[in-house]
Amino acid sequence: VQLQASGGGLVQAGGSLTLSCVGSGGTFRRYTMAWFRQAPGKEREFVGAIRWNGNIVAGADSGKGRFTISRNNDKNTVYLRMASLSPEDTAVYHCAAGGTVILSATSDAASYAIWGQGTLVTVSS
Repeated sequence: VQLQASGGGLVQAGGSLTLSCVGSGGTFRRYTMAWFRQAPGKEREFVGAIRWNGNIVAGADSGKGRFTISRNNDKNTVYLRMASLSPEDTAVYHCAAGGTVILSATSDAASYAIWGQGTLVTVSS
């Protein structure tokens, strides 16, 4: 499967944004789909994932209650809805797909063999 992320852009603090990641060329519904982000000068951070069975694995505390992951297997798409954005959320957001991801390793980037190109989210203060 190949992944194409979109939906990034410039948003004011307190605003919302929904990212999309469309998969093609594979059996999308069998994959665990994750979102990671990397801010300038910082390490990559696990944002969250939705497993093949629909179970959600939440990411860092900074996103809890503000970030929602969902998927539509009929559209081969996973979404990341972000609300109450702050400048600290500024980063390149990547979607990733993992074929066999054990639950305890869901937040480990090494569990995902397929990555999208990333979409930049910039939050202005």
